[in-house]
Amino acid sequence: MGFNTGLITAADVVRDLEAMASERNRDGMERFGINTARALGVGVTTLREYARTHNLKKNHALALDLWETEIHEARILATVVDNPVEVTEEQMESWVQDFDSWDVCDQCCSNLFQRTPFAMQKAFAWSVREPEFIKRAGFTMMAVIAVHHKKADDALFLSFLPIIEREAADERNFVKKAINWALRQIGKRNDFLRAAAIETANNLINHSHPQSKSARWIARDALRELTH
Repeated sequence: MGFNTGLITAADVVRDLEAMASERNRDGMERFGINTARALGVGVTTLREYARTHNLKKNHALALDLWETEIHEARILATVVDNPVEVTEEQMESWVQDFDSWDVCDQCCSNLFQRTPFAMQKAFAWSVREPEFIKRAGFTMMAVIAVHHKKADDALFLSFLPIIEREAADERNFVKKAINWALRQIGKRNDFLRAAAIETANNLINHSHPQSKSARWIARDALRELTH
């Protein structure tokens, strides 16, 4: 693979991950809708502890190598150890094309992509793409930006709401759950955005997509959280 110049290599990491593999954990992952075709059965908590104990923080070269292995856990670990300052827009576009499971998507967006200078623009761009996990990534970015970007202006989140409303009729499970997540997290930022998110939810039920099961579920689930 040839990217990593540090003391620990992707091959070293993969050997360690394989030693931690658990068929029981792998079966559990599958029950949660995780794609286990290339999974070893190593949990995220274990991966984070491994990164900490091996001092793998901000190792961009190693992250690139780990991603190239195509191993499920190695890719999640890559999102933990990469340095967001060194992540390029080209890398983000390449990695998002590789998303094949909701957990890799969400871990990558939360651990890494939301910390890059391209976070906002990718939230907009990916939310209108057709592939399921790329579209999920767009709305996951909205959700994690709402959680982590404490100083972001309300105007950014107001600009997300029309996209949420427009795309809420997408019936695919992993897309609709990310749309719901984004709507709820935006509404939880402050009272002003709560009111705007509630208005969006009511629009979904009464005006935008009254016949869509997905839109009704997104709206009603969000209203349960935002009105109590």
